[in-house]
Amino acid sequence: MKTLFKNEIKVYRAKFNLSQGDLASKVGVRRETIGNLEHGKYNPSLMLAMQIAAVFQVKVDDVFKLKENE
Repeated sequence: MKTLFKNEIKVYRAKFNLSQGDLASKVGVRRETIGNLEHGKYNPSLMLAMQIAAVFQVKVDDVFKLKENE
């Protein structure tokens, strides 16, 4: 699957001093899922994107941005 989003998960995790495992626990997924999202290996579901944004107390589009056509 081609990723449609670039994301700022790693940046926000650093701001909040969270490991991938910490964030995964907060949103109910495995640590590997967060790593795969950060590396653009797949697109998050809408629910997961909203949960991640809620952890960081920002809007979804602050964390996930549409990629420009390549």
